[in-house]
Order: sequence, then structure tokens, then C-alpha cells
Amino acid sequence: MVCNDDHRFLVAEEFRAANSDPHAILLEPASRNTAPAIAAAAFFISQTLSDALMAVLPSDHVIGDIPAFYTAVDRAKGAALEGHLGTFGITPTRAETGYGYIKASAALVGHDAVHRIAKFVEKPDLETARSYIQAGGYFWNSGMFLFRASDFLHELQIHAPDVFDQCAQAVDEAESDAGFVKLGHAAFSRAPAISIDYAVMEKTDQSVVVPSQFGWSDVGSWSSLHELADRDENGNAAIGDVLLEGAKNSYVRSDGQLVAVVGIEDLVVVATDDAVLVAPLNRDQEVRAAVEILKQQDRQEVVAHRRVFRPWGSYKNLQVSENYLLKEIVVDPGAKLSLQYHNHRSEHWVIVQGRARVTNGDDLLELTLDQSIYIELGSRHRLENIGTEPLKVLEVQIGALLSEDDIVRIEDDFGRI
Repeated sequence: MVCNDDHRFLVAEEFRAANSDPHAILLEPASRNTAPAIAAAAFFISQTLSDALMAVLPSDHVIGDIPAFYTAVDRAKGAALEGHLGTFGITPTRAETGYGYIKASAALVGHDAVHRIAKFVEKPDLETARSYIQAGGYFWNSGMFLFRASDFLHELQIHAPDVFDQCAQAVDEAESDAGFVKLGHAAFSRAPAISIDYAVMEKTDQSVVVPSQFGWSDVGSWSSLHELADRDENGNAAIGDVLLEGAKNSYVRSDGQLVAVVGIEDLVVVATDDAVLVAPLNRDQEVRAAVEILKQQDRQEVVAHRRVFRPWGSYKNLQVSENYLLKEIVVDPGAKLSLQYHNHRSEHWVIVQGRARVTNGDDLLELTLDQSIYIELGSRHRLENIGTEPLKVLEVQIGALLSEDDIVRIEDDFGRI
């Protein structure tokens, strides 16, 4: 798994919830697009498995027909073992303007279901997309690949040597950090921010495409979620606490509070802890423009979620004022926070679920449902889940500095001192 450093605990929690133990989670110190991310993974794999086949699968895609996907992988595998770099082209079901396209040419010798690539095409306008469907031989660019790590690195060195050199150095300088692998910051940040298509696939003569139909979606828009969701007789998809009255062909989602809609049609309505989005279903991709405006305004909603994952669990800021912060803390069974103190705030903890062991100065106590404790400013303290279910604590912080910067760690199981 390759992810941004900011997402490492979220990714680790996903693996834990799936009862899966990853070989490695590589942390990108900066966002550099897909070519450097894939290169880092390829170098890391090649350290122990030089001829390993690697499937490159974006984390936000849906695959509806797993057996058909395995069939496509087997076809790509045969070509990859001969040194080709395979990608999966999805047979179009409509004139889609949100995807790039791949035009296939002749079948690869000895592989009837694998084709050489004539060209890659950027996201087209609607008229051009319709012409692709009518002409045939065009496939949606899935952004998924299969090749030998060594073959990819060979082509990368030829066609994008700057990416090759910087990523090789970033892996050489990588450090283990509490179960993660942190890529070398300076080297990885120097790698050009470029996609794998631009860096390699459009330039190499070894690229091939496997025409595929396995119920694929890149879930790149709210309208794609609308297509994937269960819908009522009026074409509505409702997720969460939602009331629909006279609505048609809409996607309505709430992550918390009740959302009631009346008489709407062809709309996306999404209410999260951070913000509310309302947009026509056929213009939901334009949310990117709104995000750019938020970036220009330096809004925190662009970079920070209210639910923040940590190696021991997560926390969520419920209410923030000038001199107090109300927070929900969730600690995984058997996990504990660092032994720490604060210079600028005191804290009040109330147990609302589970069993806690609390260090507070020289005291060691066990607390359960509806019990509370006061953590005085400057007192060393620690919270630990000694139960079998998640421990939930409501925390009220009061002080002059209410941020993660006011944490002085004394002991930590995750090497954060």
C-alpha cells in the first residue's frame, strides 16, 4: 500500500478492520502523482522479489464482477511474463466525458485477448466520446496495471529518468516508523509530479491493453455512486438519516443529522460533518471548482476531516470555541495513548462506553460508563482501553492553546517522542 503520510492511520485502521496484515505501507512525504508512487512500490518490491508481478490498483475503484476481473488479470499476466506493461481497458457502456480513453490496435501475437495500444486519449467532450463509441476499438482508461516490477523500472529509467533516480534514492533512504515505511523526504519531493501514463505508458513500445468487462467504476463522482447504489422506484439513492418527499432520480446522503428533501429532481445532496453539497447530478464533477476556491480561501475543510485517525483509534472534534474544545475519543481494544502532559490546557474526561485505565499523576484508576476524571494542567496522564469493545470518551479541553501542538509525550508505543 502506498499512501500519503497524513492518511497512514486511516489506512492502518482499514487493514485492521479487514483482519489483514499488509507486507508494507509506504508513506509519501509529498503528493507526486502516480508515476513516483508506483515507482517507489516497484523499487521496494524489487529489493526482495526482483521478478515479481505487481498489480497497480487505485484504492477508490469498484470492481463488481470479481471472476471476470480475475480472468482479465490472467490475460494480462501472460503478456506481463513476456515483458509487456499491461493496462485494463473497460468496454464503454455510454459516452462518458469523465474518463480518458485507450484506442486498441492489433492483438498481441499469441494473446488474442490482449492488444497493443494505438494511442491514449484525454477526457473528451460529449460529441467526441460519442464518436469513440460509434467507431469501436476505444476503451475507458481504468488506471489499473499489471507488469513485472523490473520491467516497469527498466522502461521508467528510459522514459522518465528523473522519476527513476529520485524514487530509487527515496527508497534507499526510507526509514521504518512504527510499522510504516517512510520514503526519503527530500528525494521523493524532487521527483517530477507526473502520471504513469505520461511518464511511461504513452512512450514505451511495450504497453498493451486488456479489453475488460468486470463491472468497473472509478467512483470519481457522486453520480457514479448514484449508479452503484440501491435505488427506489423513483430512481433515488438515500444513505443515512434521509427523508424523501416527491424526489426523483437523486442521490441524497447524510453522515449524521436528518436531511429532508422535497420535490427535487436530478440532484446530489450530501451532508457530512464538514460541509453540505448541493449540485445537479450531471454537474457534480464541477465540485473541483468549489474545492479550488476553498483552497484559495485557506479553508481547513480542504485538508482536515473532523474525524482524525491515530494508531490507537481516532478522535472527532464535536464543538470548538475560543477557550474550550469538546472532543470524542475512540480507543481500540488493548490500545493506549501516549503518556503525556499539557502546558496550556486542562481536560475533563467522561466515559460513555467501555472500560478505561487512566494514569493521572501518581494515580492509576479504572473507570467505566458514566464515570469521569479531571486532568489538571501539567499533570502527566494516559488513557488505555482495557475492555473488549471500543472505549469512547468525551473530552472537554479548557485553556489558552487547544491543539495537538500542546502535547508533550513522555512514553509512546508508536515512537512519536
